[in-house]
Amino acid sequence: MTDISSNNSPAPWWKFGHVWMVIAGPALVVVASFATYYIAVSGMDKVIDEPVAVSAPTGAKSGQGSFAPAVQARNHVVTGTTAKP
Repeated sequence: MTDISSNNSPAPWWKFGHVWMVIAGPALVVVASFATYYIAVSGMDKVIDEPVAVSAPTGAKSGQGSFAPAVQARNHVVTGTTAKP
């Protein structure tokens, strides 16, 4: 004789651990992307007006210690404008 009162219905989807493992990956990526966006927006670099004076490394020839091209490129990245001649 079979028991009519037995419940053979499947468990709801949220009671399976592997479902949460599948959902957790993309959810973690979304949270990390918001954290990365916050860091990128809040830590923007400021424009440098004058190149910082740094001593040339030992054994460098004259003229190799100029950081003007690097500063121009950095300012271009920050502002999106080209350098003025």
